[in-house]
Order: sequence, then structure tokens, then C-alpha cells
Amino acid sequence: MKVSATQPVPGALSPEANGRLLVLAATLFWGTTGTAQAFAPPNAHPLAIGAIRLAIGGVTLLLVALLRGRLHRSRSWPIPATLAAGASMAFYQLCFFNGVARTGVAIGTMVAIGSAPILAGLLALWLRQEKPTRRWVGATLLAVIGCVLLGVTTGDRQGDGWGIILALGAGLAYALYAVTSKGILERQHPDAVVGVVFLVGAIILSPLLFFVDLRWLAAPRGLLVALELGLLATAAAYTLYARGLTRIPVATAVTLSLGEPMVATLLAVGLLGEVLTPLAWVGVALLFVGLLWLSSARSR
Repeated sequence: MKVSATQPVPGALSPEANGRLLVLAATLFWGTTGTAQAFAPPNAHPLAIGAIRLAIGGVTLLLVALLRGRLHRSRSWPIPATLAAGASMAFYQLCFFNGVARTGVAIGTMVAIGSAPILAGLLALWLRQEKPTRRWVGATLLAVIGCVLLGVTTGDRQGDGWGIILALGAGLAYALYAVTSKGILERQHPDAVVGVVFLVGAIILSPLLFFVDLRWLAAPRGLLVALELGLLATAAAYTLYARGLTRIPVATAVTLSLGEPMVATLLAVGLLGEVLTPLAWVGVALLFVGLLWLSSARSR
């Protein structure tokens, strides 16, 4: 018995469900960022790590787009949105790695990633008229509370004012990247979008490479950390994220990104020997329930 091309295949995922799974898959790679940074040589400055990560990721993504022929499209590029997305990603690297260095991995990640869904929801409503659903509000609230419990009970240093501000700046930059990228993805292929946007971001950060110490890259451990951050935590992760973003609203995608601190925490416990308090495990559970609730949403 043949299935008509116009009929849905029984058991097949809807585009929305597929998009949610793609974003969750991206969080698995993003969650390795903190652990990878912990294995970097002591002389690896946060600015150097962010610049190298974006340089490797940007070049890789552009090469993939060129090899797949994704850059040959008749539609023109929205230049302002492309520059804004690239600048947002560059700004995110500067704020995130410096914020984490000042406040600690747990608190810095919690503030940056935890603030992003709320900021993205407001930006999407303002710039794209995407109205948040009740499910999104409930799931985001659970996930953010989970992040707060996780960050407060596992932070290894006292939060410093500038570190918190930098982490909030990272959350705003990430939210702006998601909103601006959504508009570009409506006109260009995801491979082309991430390739061009990340190359723009890498070019913006490239002057830093002349002022920071890069000798840590000569060490095998340093090179492996740089490749992991550039190829997996950036190129692979944002390719999955861009494909998912074409299928779901911006606010939903950014809330699902809260899977990153959960993955990072579990890796820290398993690989770095960190110990979580009972309250932190409650945070992990709330975060997981929020993500599960949002990722299982039925399509209209």
C-alpha cells in the first residue's frame, strides 16, 4: 500500500516537533562548553577562548555552506539583520566567557542562559509580533526557577556585580541573535545563515587575536579544547539550532536552550567530580520538567 505524498506518514514527527528535537540536540553540544573550558590550560584567557571558538566555528560553517552550494540563492541578504546577528554572537562570546570567569560557571551560565528566554520572548513580541502561549509561559517559568536553584546552590564563587552584568549582556545578545536569525532564515538556507553570520562575528572579534596570549593553543590539551569548542559546541550545535529555529517560534527555541545548563551540570558532576546539593537536584528536576513540557507540545 502506497502512501500519498500529501498524506502524513503515521508516526512521523510534525515539523514543530522535529524543530524542538533539533534545538534540544543542539543543547547537548552547548552543554560541553563549561567542561571544555575547565580543561583549558591556565593561561587561556576568556577573550582568547571566545575569539578562537568563533573563528574555528565561523570558518567551518562557511566551508560547509560553500561545499553544499548553499550560498547560491537568488534572494538577497538582509544586510542590517545579518550584521546585527553577527555582532550579537560576537558580543555574546565577550560577555559570556568574561562573566563566567568573574562569577563562576554555575552562576554565570544560569544568569546568561536563564535570562535569555524572557528577553527573547519580549523581543519576539516587539519585533516579530510572536505572542507567547500559556504553555511557553508555564514551561519557561519552571525552567528559569530550575536554573536559579541550580546556579545559587552550585556557584563556586560569590557573584560579582560586573560579572552579573556581563552575564545579563550575554543573555540579551543571545536573544537578539535568535530573533534576528529567525528573519534571515525565512529568506536563506540554514547552512548559509550560520556560515555567514558566524563569519561576520569572527571578523568582528579577529582584532583580539593580536592582543591575547595564544600560546596555550600549542599544547595538545589547548588545541583539543579549541577544536571541541569550535567544531562541536559551535559549528555542529548552531547548525542544529538554525534548522530547528526554522520550524518553531523564537521564544520556544530559546526556552529549550535552557537544556544547556542542565547538560553542563550533569557533565560537571560526572567528569569534574562536582557535588550537587539536594536543592540543586530539585532545580535539575524542574528544569527537565519544563523542557519536557514545552518539547511535547502538540502542533496546532
